Order: sequence, then structure tokens, then C-alpha cells
Amino acid sequence: RKREETRGNQMVELILENEQDKEELTPEIEKVIKDVCVAVMEEEECDFDAEISVTLVDNDTIRSINKEQRDIDRATDVLSFPMLEFDEDGISDELVMLGDIVISMERAREQANEFGHSFLREVAFLTAHSMLHLLGYDHVDDKEGEEIMCEKQERVLTSLGITRD
Repeated sequence: RKREETRGNQMVELILENEQDKEELTPEIEKVIKDVCVAVMEEEECDFDAEISVTLVDNDTIRSINKEQRDIDRATDVLSFPMLEFDEDGISDELVMLGDIVISMERAREQANEFGHSFLREVAFLTAHSMLHLLGYDHVDDKEGEEIMCEKQERVLTSLGITRD
């Protein structure tokens, strides 16, 4: 299902697929995923139209994707598959396919319980985290990169009123 959101002169097209039955996909969850995608684009001052694919899965599915794509045989919370390489030339003014986000709703529920905050907040956090990966940020073996991502994620979630409470 496609949802379009316009912000300023930019448009974000979100393709949201629910391929799991462990958690209900409520209108509130759909809205928070879209809002976080848009807010990250605004935070990063992206001046292009973007398409983002978000697929919601369970632990078994994300485990098999993780094994196939990264040779890591375990479930994880979120996977990001950027489609765009950023360089100093910038990008064209056409609709840009940023990439794919795969979220394990089952793992999101487990982590929300583990960290003592809402399921909605965990889904929002995972979406923000993955969006930053799609925009070129990384934290693997990079302490500074991890700190930058943490600050940006918190800024986006705070701007949307999504707190740990």
C-alpha cells in the first residue's frame, strides 16, 4: 500500500507491506512510520522527492533475510538496504528510491518490553535508525558514527513527541 506525504516542496512516497501476523498494524503505527520517515528527511534537509519501502516481518523472516544478505544466522530488529549512493554531485530532481527497511515487529515488541517503553516508540526508533542508514550513516565499528546517529534519532523522535514514557 502506498502513502504519499508532502513536506514543503518535497514528497515522500512510502510503500508499506505487512508480511507478519504477530502484531496488529494499526493506523497509529502506519502514521508513526510515515511521520518518522518524513521527519528524518527534514532533519537531514533532503531536498529531493523520495520513495521508501518498509516491510514488517516476524523474527523467522528477518532471520532468513539476515542470513541470506549478511551471512548472520539470527533474528535482528531492523535491516536497512540503501539504494542510493551519495556523492558531491548531489542527486537528480526525480523521485529517488532511498531503499528498503525491514522491521521485525516481533523483535520490536520484545525490545519495547525489555527497555520499558511503548511498542509504538520502539517502531518509531527502528524506523528513524534505519532511515539514517538509508541516508548514508553507519555505526558498525564506529563509535563516533554511533553517537551521531543516536543524537539524530533522539532529535527526530523528540520533535514528534515520541518519548520513552
